[in-house]
Amino acid sequence: MLGPIGPAATLADLAAADLKDATMKSDIHPDYHVIKVMMTDGTTYDTRSTWGNPGDTLNLDIDPNTHPAWTGGTQQLLDRGGRVSRFQKKFAGFGFKA
Repeated sequence: MLGPIGPAATLADLAAADLKDATMKSDIHPDYHVIKVMMTDGTTYDTRSTWGNPGDTLNLDIDPNTHPAWTGGTQQLLDRGGRVSRFQKKFAGFGFKA
């Protein structure tokens, strides 16, 4: 039983209250299991994940083998909703070419 928590509480009472609240809850953590990841070139590797069920295969659409951020590709930005053109118009005379 804990002592009084308030102005009359001792340091030991406060420490015991903190420890009681800091205990980990049981049965709230997701299942962490092994899955297979398939890259766009067909290669696979096993990793641990909370995605899917044990033994499932995660097929990637984009990975380091195909994404221009890793391959140095020269793809252009897609202008969805005119955002790129509005940015270019707004900052046209700012000292750089967009």
